[in-house]
Amino acid sequence: MPRPGYDIITREGVDPTTAAGKPPLPPIGQVRFESHGLSVERNAPVRLRDGTAIYLDIYRPRQAATKLPVLLAWGPYGKHHQSSRLWPAAEVEEGWISELTGFEAPDPVYWCGHGYAVAYADPRGLWLSEGTFFHNGPQEAEDVYDTIEWLGAADWCNGRVGMLGVSYLAGIQYIAASTNPPSLKAISPWECFADWYREFAYHGGIPETGFLPRASRNVSYSLYRTEDTYANIKAHPLMHDYYRHKYGELSRITVPAYVVASWSDHGLHSRGTLDAFELMSSEQKWLEVHGQKKWRYFYLPESVARQRAFFDHFLLDQDSGLQSWPRVRMEIRDRPGISHVRGDLPWPVPLTWATRLYLGVGRDCLAVASPEERSGRTFDPRTEQFDAAFTFSEDTTVVGPMRLRLWLAVEHGTDADVFVAVRKFDRAGTEVGFPFNALFDDGPVALGWLRASHRALDEQASTELRPVHMHEREESIVAGKPVPLDIELWPSGTVFHAGERLTVTVLGRDFVSRSVDPASPVIRHEDLRNEGNWTIFSGGEYDSYLSLAQAAPPAPSRTGALPSSPRRG
Repeated sequence: MPRPGYDIITREGVDPTTAAGKPPLPPIGQVRFESHGLSVERNAPVRLRDGTAIYLDIYRPRQAATKLPVLLAWGPYGKHHQSSRLWPAAEVEEGWISELTGFEAPDPVYWCGHGYAVAYADPRGLWLSEGTFFHNGPQEAEDVYDTIEWLGAADWCNGRVGMLGVSYLAGIQYIAASTNPPSLKAISPWECFADWYREFAYHGGIPETGFLPRASRNVSYSLYRTEDTYANIKAHPLMHDYYRHKYGELSRITVPAYVVASWSDHGLHSRGTLDAFELMSSEQKWLEVHGQKKWRYFYLPESVARQRAFFDHFLLDQDSGLQSWPRVRMEIRDRPGISHVRGDLPWPVPLTWATRLYLGVGRDCLAVASPEERSGRTFDPRTEQFDAAFTFSEDTTVVGPMRLRLWLAVEHGTDADVFVAVRKFDRAGTEVGFPFNALFDDGPVALGWLRASHRALDEQASTELRPVHMHEREESIVAGKPVPLDIELWPSGTVFHAGERLTVTVLGRDFVSRSVDPASPVIRHEDLRNEGNWTIFSGGEYDSYLSLAQAAPPAPSRTGALPSSPRRG
């Protein structure tokens, strides 16, 4: 990975013994003991290539007849941060994990009981590990490479290392696998963004102000210095090498991969995990997409069984039935608690599945034909919203990203921060809510965002279903002059039955807005540029439309409710 040719803002570390909400931090000394029937080695030092020492906790079966593969969990939350419970709303049920389980990490009691070792790492410069912490990027790539090779060479290891975990513990797998350490034999990243700018820092160019401060605090506990993630992001409001260098080239990943994404983490992980799967060059790779709460799904016993089947195949040479898995497995959501899993759909979805629904502002509707007459609707986006609906005549599965083209004029100012939600309403007109943001049950089908001054497109990367914005400069808008905005709506998979409605909602603030503990994993956008009324236009030269993909029903039926139009945009 390239070394940065720019400065990264760092700060003094926060005393790691003062971290709120964590168990007491054990002292730095290396010790061995038994716990829960396991042999535990705490604070095993790993000397990295520059001599810096980082510390691992290693869990092994108390008696192992053969050498063991090891699962590495690498995250910033403290290897001592262990619990058998998460927030109640996460719905991780009692008994699913032991009290030795690290946050978003595999449970050592389970995995050691099935012939594995588990290693938890505190990265460089976090907690008691030495050095300055850099949040992803070239230094962390070298460090995780060295750690994998150290584990693979251990006298108790069979030379095979796998990686498993959620969020940060998934993103580090992108980094590790792109450097191709010889001992890394398989990865299973569960839900992590892959684009630091578009998915973590700025949504459509709009700064994220809820989760980012929390994420920055999470990487502040150190005896040394740490990267000030939030300060760096605020210092780079446009696309910059700071973001480009965070992950390696995902196309360089060739190791077997079991990638798990969700429809339920819009604003953080949904888009990027799907992109990571698509970009990997691995000949043996599988994708699973669910629509549930991410921590519950990760620790669900059926999910853990699939994790084990994957790693048993590549780390233990066991025939676990892996080769019979569909390459892509998608949960298509219907309503809370009701969904169906399909193994016949590809990812990415073909552009030939794309169709357009045209906005009719005068009738608050979406239709398969563009309205001939021009019309406009004026509203205050700070307190009101605009809704347009399409009623399905037949059962229809909508899957993949969506693209909303919107002609918009502002009454005052030179910019607009546009928020969009796609929602489902049943035949009785009641909104159908879905799991959202790891802890909630009332989310929409999909979300999208765009700051109007960031509307310039990367035409080569953009498609009929997905606009890609460059975010390299800002281009002001002129008050009273309509401009076309192409807004990306993150991927989803939802069935709409005959008589049910898909509604597009446009507003100038977060559609999902919660007054909750700032420490919770909720995205927010509070640094906005909206002032005065907006007017949305349709008809004539104002080709406002929603482009979406309609999947074919499972065989043998192949009826559909919408016409197909394979436009490329």
